[in-house]
Amino acid sequence: MAQSIFHRFFISLLLITPLLANGQGLSGLVNQTTSFLPVEEAYQLEVEITGPQELRLYWQIEDAYYLYQHRFKALLEDVDGSVPVEFEFSPALDKNDEFFGDVSVYYHYADLRLLAGRQFSGGRLSITSQGCADAGLCYPPHTEHFLIDAVTGAIRPDTGDAALPLTPANAAPGASDSGGTTLWLALLFAFLGGIILNAMPCVFPILSLKVLSFATGDPAAHHRHAWWYLLGVVASFVAVASALITLQGMGSAIGWGFQLQSPGFVIGLAYLFTAMALSLSGLVQFGGGLMNIGSTLAGQGGHSGSFFTGVLAVVVASPCTAPFMGSALGFALTQPLPVALSVFVALGLGMASPMVLLSYSRLARSALPRPGAWMETLKEFLAFPLYATAVWLLWVAGKQAGVDTMAAALAGLVMLALGLWLYRGSILRRIVALICLGLAVTLATFRGPDTGSQTAGTREGTVTWTASSLQGLRAEGVPVFVDVTADWCITCLANEQAVLFTDEMTEEFADRGVVYMVADWTQYDPVIGEFVNSHGRSGIPLYVMYPPDGAGEPFLLPQLLTRTIVLDALDRVTQNPQPL
Repeated sequence: MAQSIFHRFFISLLLITPLLANGQGLSGLVNQTTSFLPVEEAYQLEVEITGPQELRLYWQIEDAYYLYQHRFKALLEDVDGSVPVEFEFSPALDKNDEFFGDVSVYYHYADLRLLAGRQFSGGRLSITSQGCADAGLCYPPHTEHFLIDAVTGAIRPDTGDAALPLTPANAAPGASDSGGTTLWLALLFAFLGGIILNAMPCVFPILSLKVLSFATGDPAAHHRHAWWYLLGVVASFVAVASALITLQGMGSAIGWGFQLQSPGFVIGLAYLFTAMALSLSGLVQFGGGLMNIGSTLAGQGGHSGSFFTGVLAVVVASPCTAPFMGSALGFALTQPLPVALSVFVALGLGMASPMVLLSYSRLARSALPRPGAWMETLKEFLAFPLYATAVWLLWVAGKQAGVDTMAAALAGLVMLALGLWLYRGSILRRIVALICLGLAVTLATFRGPDTGSQTAGTREGTVTWTASSLQGLRAEGVPVFVDVTADWCITCLANEQAVLFTDEMTEEFADRGVVYMVADWTQYDPVIGEFVNSHGRSGIPLYVMYPPDGAGEPFLLPQLLTRTIVLDALDRVTQNPQPL
């Protein structure tokens, strides 16, 4: 057997050597025999970025040809040096090969994952493979070289005359709006962004409950409650920031509002809003302990109620990204932990400051009507925004995990309401109530068979974002507008309904030849997360306008859009500007 292998290899070497000496290489052998394809045609390699530390290597293999699993090699280098990598192999076929004995090989295609040992924003990739033809020819090892830019998702053959792709630290200006941000500017932006968060529709119902409590009682008590509210807001922002930074440090490409990418969290939040709304409607009365949170959030309890009002305000604010926040948080997440947390503290102080000022302002308190029956009416009215919020959250859960999951969550809400209503009364009623609450929790964890994302479809006139399609369109001379959105992002939905998805704007994109590309981040997607981070942002909405290749640098649009802003952006990337 060994003699046969050596003999076969020696014959192949004798065939190849004269051609190499004449400068014809393997292609000369192929042309002379006409029985074998050139190696580039027999094995066609495509490289794709599939994660912040992951590449996909896909070979299309011609019939009667195969690649050896054990002969794959990879070298990845960036500006910091060599990046450790390892292969994740797909299943292969066992074969007794005349050259290498018992081996694993790939026919028709090879689909591999290349996992990097650390994050990289760009580098030079060298991939070596070796294969044979069933008819008897074994090709020598073949190496292909690529330049990879993980920031833009561009991958192109390496001709040897280009520098490594730029890292975020020295990337071209215009890709991010936070490149020149200093700590003091970031703190100011965070504070202003926190103030603006109070005007967002996702926060208003909670703050209304707290403001309602200022109509009565001792002003000194209002001061204390306001400071406890501030403490709850700041502590929550620090907790969310710590979790966000920790997960990003572990390699997760996540951003602001990441918790709403979990259907379980979304359903749990819907349950909480429903329970609070039932309390405000007077349909249930909570007892002490944890069940007292509904009433204390309305200002009728102790300091813990004010603290948890602040916690809840931060939780419901997570779907929103106010102006100034994007730059501030993008800066924070590139800094050491103490600096990053200081920016989130400033965000919390900004969000809580209006409530603290209101508690100290005699003029503001005097503007409130005198206590009376209107307070009970207003309290009952404020239940309806909470019901509406719960409906929206369940819609988000349905988009994330399917209609069966949403139906189970709705059934769980019925059990929740029944359990809260039964909890008042005898021991037997309370036992039945606990059973109902247990069923509600069980139904909240149910996931239907259609757990895949329900947001894969795109609106008519738009296309789904991928890094490769973005790069391909720009290379063809087509300007592209990228909209990173999510069903749980209130600001995103508001911009889409008011500006982006209007008939007028749809026609403008079509008339100017600008492709509208949607990156849906409703569910966790590390590739989209890396794209967001590469533009100096930690949350959405993110709007990036890309001119064609060679026609300028991409630029960001503000997070709150107007018709004029979008039309101006279209003018910058097209040659036929339209009158506003």
